[in-house]
Amino acid sequence: MVKYREILRLHSQGISKRSIASSCRCSRVTINEVLERAEQHGLSWPLPDDLDDTQIQKLMFPEKFISEERNLPDMDYIHKEMAKSGVTLSLLWSEYVYKCRSEGTIPYSYRQFCRAYSGFAMTNKATMRIRRKPGEILEVDWAGDPMRVVDRETGEYHKVSLFVASLSCSSYSYAEGFFSMNSLSWVTAHIHAFEYMGGVARTLVPDNLWTGVDKSSSYEPVINKTYQELAEHYQTVVIPARVSHPKDKPNVERNVGIIATWIIASLRNERFFSLDELNKAVRVKLDEFNARPFQKRKGSRLDAFQEEEKFSLIGLPASRYEMALWKKATVQLDYHICIDEMFYSVPYEYIKHKVEIRLTRTMVEVHYNNFRIASHKRLFGKAGQTLTVHEHMPPKHQQFVTFTPQHFKDWGGSVGPFTETVIQTVLKDSTNEKQALKLCLGILKLGDVYSLKELEQACEKSLSVSPRVSLNNMKTILKTERELPSKVVKPKSKKLSEQHGFVRGADYFRGK
Repeated sequence: MVKYREILRLHSQGISKRSIASSCRCSRVTINEVLERAEQHGLSWPLPDDLDDTQIQKLMFPEKFISEERNLPDMDYIHKEMAKSGVTLSLLWSEYVYKCRSEGTIPYSYRQFCRAYSGFAMTNKATMRIRRKPGEILEVDWAGDPMRVVDRETGEYHKVSLFVASLSCSSYSYAEGFFSMNSLSWVTAHIHAFEYMGGVARTLVPDNLWTGVDKSSSYEPVINKTYQELAEHYQTVVIPARVSHPKDKPNVERNVGIIATWIIASLRNERFFSLDELNKAVRVKLDEFNARPFQKRKGSRLDAFQEEEKFSLIGLPASRYEMALWKKATVQLDYHICIDEMFYSVPYEYIKHKVEIRLTRTMVEVHYNNFRIASHKRLFGKAGQTLTVHEHMPPKHQQFVTFTPQHFKDWGGSVGPFTETVIQTVLKDSTNEKQALKLCLGILKLGDVYSLKELEQACEKSLSVSPRVSLNNMKTILKTERELPSKVVKPKSKKLSEQHGFVRGADYFRGK
């Protein structure tokens, strides 16, 4: 608010308007307006002590005074609506403004609206629900203090990292131990947490660890592909916490410390000889932790989850997410890629292109620019196995591969019995398979030059002459026996002298 009393006091002392504007932190235009209005209303220094700036503003600038006609929003209703999924203060303010305009009252500005709601929440000791909507956020992290598993044979200790997930509204938590913090453990822990809670939150908030985030950014983080696939399968979204901002996931940060006490520290004197044995003990302590009553309010995490948050979670899909790993490779000149010493074909058009490979337990999928271009069943066993799809080969390679004995037998049978006999004879009598296939290819090419009917007749005549098949003999037969159009015989023309006796022809003048 403008300091009206101070402006009038400084002006009465003869201070310049520029200095008054600098002291009161307002423009000289405002100073001029205040002095003009004060002169109009007969106000001058000294002013009565009970006349404050608000009253002066109401007297001199009635149009700027915030009157009591402004409609105060129903804070109880707003607080109740804020608990619903997807509802924000911006949405409630727009509805409030529409209601005020329809009733002919003056609404609060958005800033005043938010300030009024915050004051209501603090005055009534109500929980602010802006960042803690039921089923909205699941915060995930690894616990700092590791647990241990003893090897029965060597007595060696193996470290076990504890995965912790916590819902932001009810603080209902999940914990499980893993030998490694790799991508497989990270994804498996999420799947088990979803199944333990019976649903999925709309947002996952992890830390900026490498198994979840490839590139951290405050605005456009790059999520790990496997982690992103997990989120898409369960219809949720990953929004990582900002770097060095633990308050972006306060519940899991707090619960990590509590779990370190009630689970890790409580099991410090017990010895576990397998990971399954340790996780069974962790599950017992976890159930006790979720059932422990709150210190400052009624109920427990389990009660709050069942009453307030379980209904708002996204339902689990029909099938569990199958873990997939992503790798990059370049398609070689033989239109194959090598994965785990096994070779899989790719369409030959992608030779020398870099592709992404998605590996699951049973499948190998090849992607280019987020589009799947090949899919194979994953090979196991002896290294060096090759899986080639016929359609992935260039046309000339496809022809070369299809030229097999069975292919020529099937083709000969489709032409006729004599052609089939010729093909079988060539394949049977030849000592070298490649030479026999080459001769069969020559016979097949004759079917392109001549008709199949002519080829069948040529094969019949060739077998009648000799049981030995000769490609040159068949060519000769086809050339000689081919039906050609009959020549048209032109009638012999008579001499002009024979047609007309009185006309002397050329013979007469040629002489004897």
